[in-house]
Amino acid sequence: MTYTADHPPVPSSEELRARIPGWGADLDPADRPSVPKLRPEPTGAHWDFPERQPEKWPRERSIEHKFLTPVFGTSTPPRGLSGAIRKYSYARHSEGKAAHWLLLILADRVDAVEHHLQSFVSLRPDNPFTETGVKSEFTHNGLAARTDTKRVDRNHMWIDPILVGGPWLVSALVAGRGIKKIATRVRR
Repeated sequence: MTYTADHPPVPSSEELRARIPGWGADLDPADRPSVPKLRPEPTGAHWDFPERQPEKWPRERSIEHKFLTPVFGTSTPPRGLSGAIRKYSYARHSEGKAAHWLLLILADRVDAVEHHLQSFVSLRPDNPFTETGVKSEFTHNGLAARTDTKRVDRNHMWIDPILVGGPWLVSALVAGRGIKKIATRVRR
Protein backbone atom coordinates (compact mmCIF):
# COMPACT_ATOMS: atom_id res chain seq x y z
CA MET A 1 0.00 0.00 0.00
CA THR A 2 1.38 3.41 -0.91
CA TYR A 3 1.53 6.50 1.30
CA THR A 4 1.91 4.64 4.59
CA ALA A 5 4.26 5.34 7.48
CA ASP A 6 5.93 1.92 7.11
CA HIS A 7 8.46 1.03 4.48
CA PRO A 8 7.05 -0.99 1.57
CA PRO A 9 7.46 -4.77 1.90
CA VAL A 10 10.86 -6.01 0.75
CA PRO A 11 10.98 -9.46 -0.88
CA SER A 12 13.46 -11.95 0.53
CA SER A 13 16.76 -12.73 -1.19
CA GLU A 14 15.51 -16.18 -2.23
CA GLU A 15 12.38 -14.71 -3.85
CA LEU A 16 14.43 -12.17 -5.76
CA ARG A 17 17.05 -14.74 -6.83
CA ALA A 18 14.26 -17.01 -8.16
CA ARG A 19 12.57 -14.15 -10.00
CA ILE A 20 15.56 -12.20 -11.39
CA PRO A 21 18.40 -14.07 -13.13
CA GLY A 22 21.79 -13.08 -11.70
CA TRP A 23 20.37 -11.27 -8.71
CA GLY A 24 22.47 -11.29 -5.54
CA ALA A 25 25.96 -10.74 -6.89
CA ASP A 26 26.63 -8.18 -4.16
CA LEU A 27 25.08 -10.02 -1.20
CA ASP A 28 28.27 -10.18 0.81
CA PRO A 29 28.12 -7.18 3.20
CA ALA A 30 31.90 -6.83 3.07
CA ASP A 31 31.58 -5.81 -0.59
CA ARG A 32 28.99 -3.11 0.06
CA PRO A 33 29.92 0.13 1.83
CA SER A 34 26.26 1.17 2.18
CA VAL A 35 25.30 -1.68 4.55
CA PRO A 36 24.93 0.52 7.68
CA LYS A 37 22.55 2.81 5.78
CA LEU A 38 20.32 -0.09 4.77
CA ARG A 39 19.18 -0.92 8.31
CA PRO A 40 15.53 0.07 8.63
CA GLU A 41 14.95 2.88 11.07
CA PRO A 42 11.63 4.29 12.28
CA THR A 43 10.38 7.06 10.01
CA GLY A 44 9.10 9.25 12.82
CA ALA A 45 5.68 9.54 11.23
CA HIS A 46 2.86 9.85 13.76
CA TRP A 47 0.29 8.33 11.42
CA ASP A 48 -0.30 5.04 9.67
CA PHE A 49 -2.01 6.61 6.67
CA PRO A 50 -1.95 10.42 6.29
CA GLU A 51 -5.14 12.42 6.57
CA ARG A 52 -6.49 13.07 3.10
CA GLN A 53 -7.02 16.59 1.81
CA PRO A 54 -10.67 17.19 0.86
CA GLU A 55 -11.31 17.16 -2.87
CA LYS A 56 -13.50 20.22 -3.62
CA TRP A 57 -13.87 19.42 -7.31
CA PRO A 58 -12.93 16.39 -9.42
CA ARG A 59 -9.16 16.64 -9.69
CA GLU A 60 -7.07 15.54 -12.62
CA ARG A 61 -5.24 12.34 -11.83
CA SER A 62 -2.84 10.28 -13.82
CA ILE A 63 -4.19 7.04 -15.26
CA GLU A 64 -1.22 5.26 -13.66
CA HIS A 65 -2.39 6.03 -10.12
CA LYS A 66 -5.32 4.50 -8.29
CA PHE A 67 -6.11 7.65 -6.28
CA LEU A 68 -4.79 11.13 -5.60
CA THR A 69 -1.87 11.72 -3.31
CA PRO A 70 -2.96 12.68 0.21
CA VAL A 71 -2.01 16.33 -0.43
CA PHE A 72 -2.33 18.12 -3.77
CA GLY A 73 -2.38 21.63 -5.15
CA THR A 74 -5.62 23.60 -5.29
CA SER A 75 -4.49 27.08 -6.31
CA THR A 76 -6.03 27.10 -9.78
CA PRO A 77 -8.97 24.85 -10.54
CA PRO A 78 -9.29 23.86 -14.19
CA ARG A 79 -11.66 26.09 -16.13
CA GLY A 80 -12.54 26.95 -19.69
CA LEU A 81 -10.88 25.45 -22.73
CA SER A 82 -7.53 25.11 -20.94
CA GLY A 83 -9.17 23.06 -18.18
CA ALA A 84 -10.82 20.81 -20.75
CA ILE A 85 -7.45 20.23 -22.44
CA ARG A 86 -5.84 19.36 -19.07
CA LYS A 87 -8.65 16.95 -18.16
CA TYR A 88 -8.37 15.28 -21.58
CA SER A 89 -4.60 14.94 -21.19
CA TYR A 90 -4.92 13.23 -17.80
CA ALA A 91 -7.86 11.04 -18.84
CA ARG A 92 -6.42 9.74 -22.11
CA HIS A 93 -2.62 9.77 -21.97
CA SER A 94 -0.04 8.23 -19.68
CA GLU A 95 2.54 10.45 -18.00
CA GLY A 96 5.15 8.51 -19.95
CA LYS A 97 3.85 9.82 -23.29
CA ALA A 98 4.97 13.05 -24.88
CA ALA A 99 1.35 13.74 -25.88
CA HIS A 100 0.41 14.10 -22.19
CA TRP A 101 3.04 16.78 -21.55
CA LEU A 102 2.54 18.56 -24.88
CA LEU A 103 -1.18 18.85 -24.15
CA LEU A 104 -0.39 20.30 -20.72
CA ILE A 105 1.93 22.86 -22.33
CA LEU A 106 -0.81 23.70 -24.84
CA ALA A 107 -3.26 24.09 -21.95
CA ASP A 108 -0.87 26.57 -20.31
CA ARG A 109 -0.67 28.63 -23.52
CA VAL A 110 -4.47 28.55 -23.92
CA ASP A 111 -4.84 29.58 -20.26
CA ALA A 112 -2.57 32.60 -20.88
CA VAL A 113 -4.68 33.65 -23.88
CA GLU A 114 -7.89 33.17 -21.86
CA HIS A 115 -6.53 35.43 -19.12
CA HIS A 116 -5.45 38.08 -21.64
CA LEU A 117 -8.92 38.08 -23.16
CA GLN A 118 -10.49 38.18 -19.70
CA SER A 119 -8.36 41.21 -18.81
CA PHE A 120 -9.94 43.19 -21.68
CA VAL A 121 -13.36 42.67 -20.11
CA SER A 122 -12.17 43.72 -16.64
CA LEU A 123 -11.57 47.27 -15.46
CA ARG A 124 -7.79 46.73 -15.53
CA PRO A 125 -6.72 45.32 -18.93
CA ASP A 126 -3.19 44.02 -19.46
CA ASN A 127 -0.60 46.62 -20.38
CA PRO A 128 1.80 44.92 -22.80
CA PHE A 129 4.26 47.83 -22.75
CA THR A 130 5.02 47.48 -19.03
CA GLU A 131 4.15 43.82 -18.38
CA THR A 132 6.32 42.32 -21.11
CA GLY A 133 9.43 44.23 -20.02
CA VAL A 134 9.59 46.56 -23.02
CA LYS A 135 9.56 49.63 -20.79
CA SER A 136 12.51 48.33 -18.74
CA GLU A 137 14.55 48.01 -21.93
CA PHE A 138 14.52 51.82 -22.12
CA THR A 139 14.59 52.70 -18.42
CA HIS A 140 17.15 50.14 -17.16
CA ASN A 141 19.81 50.21 -19.87
CA GLY A 142 18.46 47.19 -21.77
CA LEU A 143 20.67 47.46 -24.85
CA ALA A 144 23.90 47.62 -22.84
CA ALA A 145 22.74 44.68 -20.72
CA ARG A 146 22.37 42.69 -23.91
CA THR A 147 25.57 43.73 -25.69
CA ASP A 148 28.19 44.56 -23.05
CA THR A 149 28.07 41.23 -21.21
CA LYS A 150 29.20 37.66 -21.66
CA ARG A 151 25.70 36.25 -21.46
CA VAL A 152 25.24 32.74 -22.79
CA ASP A 153 21.92 33.54 -24.46
CA ARG A 154 23.25 36.33 -26.68
CA ASN A 155 22.92 34.21 -29.81
CA HIS A 156 19.11 34.17 -29.58
CA MET A 157 18.45 37.56 -27.96
CA TRP A 158 17.42 39.01 -31.29
CA ILE A 159 14.28 36.86 -31.32
CA ASP A 160 13.11 37.82 -27.80
CA PRO A 161 11.35 41.07 -28.86
CA ILE A 162 9.61 39.18 -31.66
CA LEU A 163 8.39 36.42 -29.35
CA VAL A 164 7.25 38.83 -26.63
CA GLY A 165 5.87 41.69 -28.71
CA GLY A 166 4.88 39.76 -31.84
CA PRO A 167 1.62 38.30 -30.54
CA TRP A 168 0.52 41.72 -29.27
CA LEU A 169 1.40 43.34 -32.59
CA VAL A 170 -0.46 40.66 -34.57
CA SER A 171 -3.47 40.99 -32.26
CA ALA A 172 -3.48 44.76 -32.75
CA LEU A 173 -3.31 44.36 -36.55
CA VAL A 174 -6.14 41.82 -36.57
CA ALA A 175 -8.25 44.04 -34.31
CA GLY A 176 -7.50 47.06 -36.53
CA ARG A 177 -8.57 45.22 -39.66
CA GLY A 178 -11.73 44.02 -37.93
CA ILE A 179 -12.59 47.56 -36.85
CA LYS A 180 -11.89 48.82 -40.37
CA LYS A 181 -14.26 46.20 -41.88
CA ILE A 182 -16.98 47.06 -39.38
CA ALA A 183 -16.52 50.80 -40.08
CA THR A 184 -16.83 50.28 -43.87
CA ARG A 185 -20.03 48.23 -43.39
CA VAL A 186 -21.52 50.87 -41.12
CA ARG A 187 -20.81 53.64 -43.69
CA ARG A 188 -22.70 51.79 -46.41
